[in-house]
Amino acid sequence: MPGPGNVGERVRNLRLTRRLSQAQLAGHDLSDSYISLIESGKRTPTPTVLRMLAERLGCTPEYLAEGVEPEQRAHLEVRERHAHLALLRGDPATAEAGFEEVIARSDDPDLTARARWGRARALEEMGRTDRAIALFEELREQAERDPGRASWLPPVIALARSYHTVGDLGQAIALGERALERLDQLGLHAGHEYTEAGRILLLAYVDRSDPVRAHELGRRLLGPGGSADTEPVSGHYQRASMRALDEGTVGDSLYLADQALSARTDTTPTQARARLALAGAKALLRGVMPFSADAPADVAPPGEFGFERPRTEGTREAAQEALELLRETECLEGAEATERTIAQARALVLTGDLDDAIATLEQFLDTGLALSAPTSSHTVAPEPGTDPAVRSQKTVLARLVLARARVAQGDGPAARVVLRAASEQLATMPAGRPAAHLYRELGELYELVQDTEQAATAYRHALEAAGLSTFRSASDAKAHV
Repeated sequence: MPGPGNVGERVRNLRLTRRLSQAQLAGHDLSDSYISLIESGKRTPTPTVLRMLAERLGCTPEYLAEGVEPEQRAHLEVRERHAHLALLRGDPATAEAGFEEVIARSDDPDLTARARWGRARALEEMGRTDRAIALFEELREQAERDPGRASWLPPVIALARSYHTVGDLGQAIALGERALERLDQLGLHAGHEYTEAGRILLLAYVDRSDPVRAHELGRRLLGPGGSADTEPVSGHYQRASMRALDEGTVGDSLYLADQALSARTDTTPTQARARLALAGAKALLRGVMPFSADAPADVAPPGEFGFERPRTEGTREAAQEALELLRETECLEGAEATERTIAQARALVLTGDLDDAIATLEQFLDTGLALSAPTSSHTVAPEPGTDPAVRSQKTVLARLVLARARVAQGDGPAARVVLRAASEQLATMPAGRPAAHLYRELGELYELVQDTEQAATAYRHALEAAGLSTFRSASDAKAHV
């Protein structure tokens, strides 16, 4: 365990343990008054004095300075790396325990900062997003206080993602826009930070019913020429690092230099691009114009609450572009592979390939793919750490897309059966923006099968899930979800 307190307290505790007076510890080289000042915290010993005191107290200078012996520090370094490996292999619970141990036992500020970051990511992966947000906020504040030691970018992007997860679109958009603005200042338009900030912001714009900004951003990220740059990502990072160094933000410069080194052998840019492509496809399937088209004109701004207007289905052209983007997402696994399957089926409905869409969704639901991640075309594997509410959300969404395909096929009775199952499962989900959107689509589909009573009930539940009053009529409810 680390030694208690600060340097002075450790000197005093060891001196008393060795039964030495201050004068005896001072010897001929120091004064007992100087030892007193060190022990009271009024003086900080130089490295030379630390070595001298450590020799007389029978410990190492590292112990006096930081409370950790070299062997213990090495052990904690290894523990921190093993925790990161656990996080990478999809075991956030083990990772969180390892990071917590390092935080409790380490006095090394850099090691502690890395462990705090890892613990926040582990909590995010475990679905404990509120707790993760608190840790990410602490890391952001620390980076803002001391930009010479840490970069502000990673915690801000993580916060934008986390706030989007919990439905705080205002914060997600504000932070996502700040991150992209900072990346623009650095001239960094490639790499994980750029694609992740863009992905989060694109989804947040769509969720806030802001198709103009979603289209503008999607066109910038995924439109014509958006991926024409063939320069290695490491070159982009290196230039951004030099720019940050020139402006005096050493923390950003160090972080980006590390990213440049990692990018030499890292394969994550492919996955980052795939995640961005998935976000773009989902936006196109929720009414955003094709990114290959010119910007839309005369589109009304988002409403007061940011999600009132009904989300229109994408056009056939948008669905075809979505299918092109989804071809880039075959490397995705776990929950994102599930989202890819549902998005692909929705696109097939819009392009009129109803048989393919129905076959995909029925296999998806029958084999339990809605609750697990496909590892091949024949087997499925569990999604470790996935929140049950999130799994239910995916299943309900798959059923709603299947019902839409049945409606398009003209099979009203089959659509009603699927809608009934979706409604029963949706009733078990917690209130919030995801449930509100699903209820809204449920109401729309009940209208298409001419069940106005169930449609009104679904719209009322949508308002309740969104935290709005329910005294409005069904038509009002539809217009405000």
